Amino acid sequence: MRGFWSKLACALMLGGAMVAGAVAAERQVVRVGILQFGTVSWELDVMQREGFAEREGVEIRIVPLALKDAANVAIQGGEVDVIANDWIWVSRMRSEGRDYVFSPYSQAVGGVSVRPDAGIASFADLKGKRLGIAGGALDKSWLLLRAYARRTVGEDAATFVRPQFAAPPLLNELVMRGELPAAMNFWHFSARLSAAGMAELITMPQILAGLGIEDALPLVGWVFSERWARANPGAIEGFLRASAAAKDLMLASDAAWEALRPLMRAENEDTFIALREGFRAGIPRADGEDGEREAERVAARVFAILAAEGGPALVGRSDALAPGTFWRRGGAQ
Repeated sequence: MRGFWSKLACALMLGGAMVAGAVAAERQVVRVGILQFGTVSWELDVMQREGFAEREGVEIRIVPLALKDAANVAIQGGEVDVIANDWIWVSRMRSEGRDYVFSPYSQAVGGVSVRPDAGIASFADLKGKRLGIAGGALDKSWLLLRAYARRTVGEDAATFVRPQFAAPPLLNELVMRGELPAAMNFWHFSARLSAAGMAELITMPQILAGLGIEDALPLVGWVFSERWARANPGAIEGFLRASAAAKDLMLASDAAWEALRPLMRAENEDTFIALREGFRAGIPRADGEDGEREAERVAARVFAILAAEGGPALVGRSDALAPGTFWRRGGAQ
């Protein structure tokens, strides 16, 4: 009798393992290439930890990358299925015959932060002063600031200020040490400066408003091949739904952020709160097809400004947003 129960237990265990294996096999794998210490990892962690991806029948496999350019290389080489990038790169690729598409992820972008003792109270006060800039001469924020300067003070920011290009962590360090009076950095580095007592001089929404664009604009999104998405509709739609669910939770729940503390590497509570609130402020609020169309319409207007500022080196062969750049529910349009 004891042997019977032992055999039954083994059979049940084997059957359970087979069922679990079958369920796992049915999940569609999405390989996501992300920077090792980037903010995108926060949302992916929530997607996995809270079971949002699993609920959608998706298995996320994270491929850590060292540099942004490595993500572009990885997706073009077929090593990953999804990366985070901007619609400018997607449009450029489409104008060159590639089939990448963009689904909005975040509208969080950095602005200009200044030291409180620098005597800078308005944009005009930056004249002749050194301004640290992250991302290089073709960074979209810097190009938009150049256009904004022409519109507001009648001079290109490239001559109005004394630009100094450097890596984001170095810029923050120079500002903190008092060696730079102001910096235009990526949003999470700007959040750290804010938490350290630096003043926010001008934000990206204010820059866009100065250029006649009042609507919110998602600049960063999930990027993937249209061909891959059409061949794997359950994978991409499940991934995007899981992404949306993670954002909803991160927007509504402070508790959801507690488990993210190690990933955020916040030096103190003020920095943790600044990063949390900065991420939340960047979550796109527009939803549905109307929201998608509006985001694409605004992007087309901003693209024209960037094309005029950055030229082919930034946007490639096209002087207009390439058709199909934005992925809408069920496909690119």
